[in-house]
Amino acid sequence: MVSLKPIRRSKLRIFAGKKVYRLKRYGEWLFDGKKYASKRLDDKLPYVIMKHRTPLLRQLKDVDMQLQRNKITNLQIAAKRLHKIVIEPGETFSYWRLIGNTTKRKGYVDGMILHYGKVTVGTGGGLCQLSNLIYWITLHTPLTVTERYRHSYDVFPDSNRSQPFGSGATCAYNYLDLQIKNETQTPYQLMIYLTDTHLNGEWRSIAPATRTYEIYEKEHHFTRELWGGYVRHNSIFRKVFDVEGNQIDDEFVTENHAITMYEPFLTYEGDGE
Repeated sequence: MVSLKPIRRSKLRIFAGKKVYRLKRYGEWLFDGKKYASKRLDDKLPYVIMKHRTPLLRQLKDVDMQLQRNKITNLQIAAKRLHKIVIEPGETFSYWRLIGNTTKRKGYVDGMILHYGKVTVGTGGGLCQLSNLIYWITLHTPLTVTERYRHSYDVFPDSNRSQPFGSGATCAYNYLDLQIKNETQTPYQLMIYLTDTHLNGEWRSIAPATRTYEIYEKEHHFTRELWGGYVRHNSIFRKVFDVEGNQIDDEFVTENHAITMYEPFLTYEGDGE
């Protein structure tokens, strides 16, 4: 495995790098030959394939709750760009192509972002909660994740975590994208909406699910690196079951390696993912 030792880069190097990667992505969207999903269907497709929700407010250690409240504003704007989008067979869903840049002109406000493992503030911050949710529900469908980026830093220790470590997808406009291809024969519709307390996501389709999935981790452990930090590791797998509940497959999904920004062998309270 390549060393995860943090590399110190100048602000100019980071700024220039973002510009280059963004231009590259714009070029891909124009010339990569993919058919990107863009159709929105007002009527709900009849069958729920997978749904999940995550709380809008979490008490995170040393994080101003106002940033959490601002995140809700950002999620409301972004959710409207994705709600009821349909992925037809052969089409690819691109998270950032649909949402667009998160500018103040569009109504986005300052929210929490993670920058090289540190909590900072940025316009449109907090949208990783949305990409995490979409990735999680997609793992419970036959849709194929063709592009996903793991979180490079594990910033907050576990507390009431219900999903395996590393089962989310980080995002940064537009070069860290989440892309999902429909390689099935049926269309899928994404539903994204907020209630007073939760961010909700659903995948729906024109036919009931013929498979169910159980996501789990293997080989979860921490290592102490020669440069002094800790790195957290695991592999994500999913069991596949038919309609009668018989296991028919056990698939490797991804592996994760993240620098921990806390002492991993201490006990913490009041923190969350």
